[in-house]
Amino acid sequence: MINNDVLRSIRYMLDLSDAKVVEIAQLADASIAITKADVPALLKGAEEAGHVPCSDAVLAHFLDGLIIHLRGRDPNVPARPVERRINNNVVLKKLRVAFELKDADMHEVFQGAGFPVSKPELSALFRSFDHRNFRLCGDQMLRNFLKGLTLRVRGGQ
Repeated sequence: MINNDVLRSIRYMLDLSDAKVVEIAQLADASIAITKADVPALLKGAEEAGHVPCSDAVLAHFLDGLIIHLRGRDPNVPARPVERRINNNVVLKKLRVAFELKDADMHEVFQGAGFPVSKPELSALFRSFDHRNFRLCGDQMLRNFLKGLTLRVRGGQ
């Protein structure tokens, strides 16, 4: 899925302002080069004038910052390095951690979006890349997860 779409979806889900998006991204690493003025261009669709592609680094910082924003920072654990490459599986994992979702919660989120996922199918998404049962998370699956999570967070507004 396109990083801009993921960022736009999470921003809508949590009703975040441009300044809050920057603040959350900087929670993971204050040196991230993103400003409040950059956010509107990142949130535009690919066909809109002024669209700027959201880099993997910006999305990774935002997702790591989201975990810290929602769950807090553990002072006893050193900061993890931010991923260089983001794919749908990484986005799914980070959202699962940020919202403290268990397997049953994940199934409810997918079910709420009208996209039921079996237990083996779900566990395959969170396996190591080199595991024989690893499965890539497709765009449609991530899109439905974001839709279901939005319904859960916003309460069907």
